[in-house]
Amino acid sequence: MKKLGFLLLFALLVFSNCKTDEKNSARENSKAIATSNEYNDLVQLFNEWRSFEHPPTLDGAPDYTKATFSKRWSEFQDLQQRLEAIDTTSWPVPNQVDWMIVWAEMNGYDFNHRVLKPWERDPAFYKSVWTYKSDVPAHEGPTHHATTELWTYEFPLTQEESDRLIQDIKVIPSLNKQAQLNLAGNAKDLWIAGIRDIKNQSTVLKTILYQQGVRQNDSLVAAIMKAVASTDALAVWLEDQAESKTGPSGIGKENYTWYMKNVHLVPLTWEDEVMLLKRELARAWASLKLEEHRNRDLPELVAAGSPEAYDSMADAAARSLIDFLDQQDIVTVKPYFEPALR
Repeated sequence: MKKLGFLLLFALLVFSNCKTDEKNSARENSKAIATSNEYNDLVQLFNEWRSFEHPPTLDGAPDYTKATFSKRWSEFQDLQQRLEAIDTTSWPVPNQVDWMIVWAEMNGYDFNHRVLKPWERDPAFYKSVWTYKSDVPAHEGPTHHATTELWTYEFPLTQEESDRLIQDIKVIPSLNKQAQLNLAGNAKDLWIAGIRDIKNQSTVLKTILYQQGVRQNDSLVAAIMKAVASTDALAVWLEDQAESKTGPSGIGKENYTWYMKNVHLVPLTWEDEVMLLKRELARAWASLKLEEHRNRDLPELVAAGSPEAYDSMADAAARSLIDFLDQQDIVTVKPYFEPALR
């Protein structure tokens, strides 16, 4: 009996030593991830994460090359592991929410890297010039990290603003050149739609030349013309490649569901979303039929037969909606409502 007990104790010690050796080996082969329960550690990690999320540059443009993503992947995994090692059990709810937001952002990076890959699949990712402010905190859809937000400039430009715009526009030729290296995907619909965005960028760049004071600014004109030439060249290249693109642009139901739950933190599957949309469609049809029944004695509406007729109807509809919102005290009608609606 004593011999059996000795053998069991010996086996336990050997097992414990093996586990210790495994842990020590893991620490040697990768950075040690220490468990933390301090909120300040999350704040520090968040700052490091946001700094990492902004890519390095290549010839003055953000670097989205495959080699750079591969090189930085281990650094991203280290950030993820450090986040997972933070123990939030005893934290107040608002601090736990902060942890979840950082977790969701990192999941977004992971999803883009594994699945979406807009820098490989979507030419519109390389659209640089935006003429309007997005109605959400960031642009809808994937955008690169060095966009030219033209709506933030007022013409004529001050010297400081002129320098800022020149630096913004100087990114475009390098990024367009990189696009031809990175865009190796086979998403047909994304490819075709992206050509339109790139072509439109050329037109928008040319309109800057007509802004007050621009033509007298030789450095700015030179930067614009170089950006136009590179954008036109990218559009031609995209059109040349378009015929070879035959693949789907969708990411699949499973990927969509994972993205909803782990990035947007919405506890719904693809099937749930379809159900909600079908329910809303049924409501819309029901409301339409009820309205048709209520107005059954009125003459039927006549469809617009020309662009002029359409513009007239759209104008009347806009005026009617604004008046309805105002006169029925539904919302306080602000001065920007009508321009935004139009």
